[in-house]
Amino acid sequence: MQKEKRIYWIVIIIAMALIVLPSYFAPKAYLIESIHRLGFPAYFGLELDICKIVGAIIILIPAVPVMFKEWAYVAFGILLLSASLGHWLADGPAKGIAPLIPFAILCVSYYYFRKLNYPVTAKL
Repeated sequence: MQKEKRIYWIVIIIAMALIVLPSYFAPKAYLIESIHRLGFPAYFGLELDICKIVGAIIILIPAVPVMFKEWAYVAFGILLLSASLGHWLADGPAKGIAPLIPFAILCVSYYYFRKLNYPVTAKL
């Protein structure tokens, strides 16, 4: 069980870093232009940033109930799949594949999250 916990925390920290940090390290002009090119209003970037931070806090704080963490995983999954589709259609396949990398890491994290929080019951 200790090995699974260690893997979970390493993978979830990597996933959260890949999801949240690009909003703060990418050039603002590029982010604003990307949001505009995808057809979203200018304030959408701020909404995304706030939601990403709230979701990361929910997932990373152990005291938060499991149900809220499940919903945060769902929200991040929808976010990343939508980003992949939007960038694929607006910018081409190369840009559309990029959000699938953090999505794959998020899936691995979710696998270990389920393994740690929903242990298999004894077989009869």
